[in-house]
This record gives sequence, structure tokens and C-alpha cells, in this order.
Amino acid sequence: MKVVHYEQIESTPVEMKGATGCRIRCLVGPEDAAPSFSMRLFEVAGGGFTPRHSHTHEHEVFVLEGNGLVLEGDVEHRLQPGVVVFVPPKQPHQFRNTGSGPLKFLCLIPHPLRGMSDPCAAACGCE
Repeated sequence: MKVVHYEQIESTPVEMKGATGCRIRCLVGPEDAAPSFSMRLFEVAGGGFTPRHSHTHEHEVFVLEGNGLVLEGDVEHRLQPGVVVFVPPKQPHQFRNTGSGPLKFLCLIPHPLRGMSDPCAAACGCE
């Protein structure tokens, strides 16, 4: 079992091309012997954004703090605390902070299971 305050987990910059002002904390993942998924906390600074990308795995996202947009291809959806987002596999997407304070959200992704070909946990900087 792992029990830890999230601030004790290192926050690292997302260094993928197309990311600005974005940091990640890998809260739970393979290194914790989690068999099925990883939980990451993203913190996007005011005016910042995640890379615009797509991949073969899904995302489940829960917005904790701040305001922003998630792009579903070219369609914009507003984000605020309490909003839930499901990003299906192969869907182009990007998260943008439209506020002045941080945009914080939890993002869950599956581990490479059931014949998946690309490494999920490495997406957006979480190894």
C-alpha cells in the first residue's frame, strides 16, 4: 500500500514538444506495483498548455482547480473544478489553462495491457 501526500511526490516539467508551463506528478504507477493504471497530477500554469497529441490509449481526467479548455480536435470544451473528461483512444486533444492561477487535474491512463503497442506511462513525461 502507498499512502503519501501528493506534495511529497516530485513535480517535473512536461518536456514534450508543444508543452508550455506544464508540470506532472506521477502519483501512482508501475513503480508502485499498480497492475492496471497510472494516476498523474498535471499542473498547468496560467497561459500554459499540454502538447496537442493523440495516442492509442484512453485518458480519464478530473479537474481539481482552475479554469481552462480541453480541445477535442478543433472543438473547445470549458474546464472548471468538478468537470470530468473522457478522452478516447486516437482522439487528438490538448488541455489549456485560460485562467491566471494553476489548472490542476488528475489524469488516469492504462498500463500497456491487452495487446496495446505504445507505452502509456511514458506519455506526457511520466515514466
